[in-house]
Amino acid sequence: MKRIFLLRLGLILILAGLFTSQPVHAQQPTPSDDQVNALARQLYCPVCENTPLDICPTRACAQWRELIREKIEKGWSDDQIKQYFAEQYGEQVLAIPDVNGPNRIIFIVPVFLFLASGIFVYFYIRSLRRRTKLTGTPMPEKLPEDDPYLARVEEELANHRKR
Repeated sequence: MKRIFLLRLGLILILAGLFTSQPVHAQQPTPSDDQVNALARQLYCPVCENTPLDICPTRACAQWRELIREKIEKGWSDDQIKQYFAEQYGEQVLAIPDVNGPNRIIFIVPVFLFLASGIFVYFYIRSLRRRTKLTGTPMPEKLPEDDPYLARVEEELANHRKR
């Protein structure tokens, strides 16, 4: 009886241990240089002008790339890391600016200008066609032969053909 009780107790403890245990997560490998540079390519060096962070040779940029590596190891997403750098050094470090807020005008103005120029060209060509229809005079079938300017042009063409 005592033995059956001990077996049942042992079985209950084993089952309780299985349901209360938490999975063990393996240590994540350190991010490769390719992963770090893929994100660093989307950021610009705050010190060097117009230099992407992945190719900048300064010591500060090496430290920033190492900071990116640490943030990736901690599980930060790419957007969180970019937001961190934008908060620390300003939005000029972002290769592609954020579409929200005042930066929205950067994306809207070119589209508006393209559409406006297309409309302008359409109406300009339309007005040219109307003007041609209203004032269009047909070319004479035969040009006058006694015109001195026409004679001079014909002479110049003949000289040019001889060369």
